[in-house]
Amino acid sequence: APFEAWLVLRGIKTLALRMQRHNENAMHIAEYLQHVKKVQHVYYPGLSTHPQFELAKKQCSGFGGMISFDVGSLEKAKKVVESAKIFSLAESLGGVESLIGHPVTMTHASVPKEKRLKMGLTDGIVRLSVGVEDVEDLIGDLGYALDQI
Repeated sequence: APFEAWLVLRGIKTLALRMQRHNENAMHIAEYLQHVKKVQHVYYPGLSTHPQFELAKKQCSGFGGMISFDVGSLEKAKKVVESAKIFSLAESLGGVESLIGHPVTMTHASVPKEKRLKMGLTDGIVRLSVGVEDVEDLIGDLGYALDQI
């Protein structure tokens, strides 16, 4: 439809700038999370500790804005997602706003636990869709949310 086409054309003009900011923010946040004692594991292909880091480096010009991290339990993960203020609790992703979600109770709630665990999706995993806001504000928000557990 004409309106949707106009929205696509309008968005394409700033796509490169937005993707650059998503990548930069996500890398800073992933590096920050690696040093938080309450975080057991960080899943982000831009980290050299990721099992597919070398492959991602070859195939990608950036590593994107999606990060997952494990805080160890269902209760802790729920507390983190409920405590975030800048990151909005949502199942969506890919917008300019930063979003936080808990896959086990949201996007994968209907998947049996045994299957989730086989996929590596533990109860303590939190997922971020990192937006374009100021990265220090985002890190501060995550620090606050993690301090609640």
